[in-house]
Amino acid sequence: MRTAATGEPTGEPAERGPADDPFDTGAGGILRQPKAVWATAGASVVAFMGIGLVDPILPSIAKGLDATTSQVSLLFTSYFLITAVAMLVTGFVSSRIGGKKTLLLGLALVVVFAGLAGTSGSVGELVGFRAGWGLGNALFVSTALAVIVGAAAGGSAAAILLYESALGLGMACGPLLGALLGNASWRYPFFGTAFLMAIGFLCITVFLKEQPKPARKTSLLDPIRALGHGGLASAAASAFFYNYTFFTVLAFTPFVLDMTPYKSGAVFFCWGLLLALFSVIVAPRMQARFGSLKVLGGSLVLLAADVLVLGYGSHTTAVVCTILSGAFIGVNNTVYTELALGVSDAPRPVASAGYNFVRWFAAAAAPYFAPKIEEWSDIHIPFVVAAATAVIGAVVVFVRRDALTHEAEELEPRHATEDSVGVFAN
Repeated sequence: MRTAATGEPTGEPAERGPADDPFDTGAGGILRQPKAVWATAGASVVAFMGIGLVDPILPSIAKGLDATTSQVSLLFTSYFLITAVAMLVTGFVSSRIGGKKTLLLGLALVVVFAGLAGTSGSVGELVGFRAGWGLGNALFVSTALAVIVGAAAGGSAAAILLYESALGLGMACGPLLGALLGNASWRYPFFGTAFLMAIGFLCITVFLKEQPKPARKTSLLDPIRALGHGGLASAAASAFFYNYTFFTVLAFTPFVLDMTPYKSGAVFFCWGLLLALFSVIVAPRMQARFGSLKVLGGSLVLLAADVLVLGYGSHTTAVVCTILSGAFIGVNNTVYTELALGVSDAPRPVASAGYNFVRWFAAAAAPYFAPKIEEWSDIHIPFVVAAATAVIGAVVVFVRRDALTHEAEELEPRHATEDSVGVFAN
């Protein structure tokens, strides 16, 4: 548990009171929140939709722009590379201009660059515009949860659950929207995202009041300094390898499945539903029964086995394993975020920024290297590498368990905390 004034650890486990019941039907319940909370949560859904939006239309983009698989995969690489670097900037910006202005800046960048992406005449232009989109999304999602909690009525539990639900819904609906609009043209999903985010911009402008600025301004180097803590560095290192596996599934599998946008969108919609369900509902219950480190290590090993079968199985098996991977990814996202945000003495926004700075580099690397590895070998080997990185992530958790044990023992299974940046913020 942390002090209200400083956000620093007190050494005691977090406790829930009646006001923290997210299903309370009173004024602080999840369905009884101010318009500002709903406006921010709605924009969050669209922001997270942008991550998986291009999944079902990757083959269509490659065909439309006469590009190779590795070239089109750079849509993810540029997006997440900028997101990783931006993690060092978001706290610096928001602590100076405030939460509302940071949200609006992020939304404005997404509107501009998503719209420009739809006008791209070459894959190079599209990759560049996607990078600008990543900067806007980083500014938005890194601030949205803190703003939701600050504007929420009642305890924080309902607001956090609402944010995580928005995250899961966005991850599930992104591929579906991409399929529905992309079936007519690969350009339409980009225009659709720009339109929806413009609506979000207007809603936040009207309904959200400016949030108080933090008492202490964050420097650009604070997240790097936070990584000097052994526990946080261990969590970030393990998450780095895990994220390589995660984004091999997300960015490379659509080419392996080679399905129509509708079918591919349906597959990743089911994947996103499992991700949301296991992140919000299943993971906390598993942590309560088995403990965080056992759940994380076991889930990583199972994800490795699932990915390996995906790579070597039949087409039907690959579809089933792709969907099933959402369950393991949902569990991992929740546990990693909670460990990273509680294991060090750094303020949560700073620890979160340092942790995400490390792990998002793997999200940028996987979409680039997976198709390259296929070119150098065959279709199976990228999944062998992805399975290996998941196992390495589990090994890091096992070897560094002493650095993570203090947090794992004190951590009461709960939803991601007030200052987290979510799955993907997870």
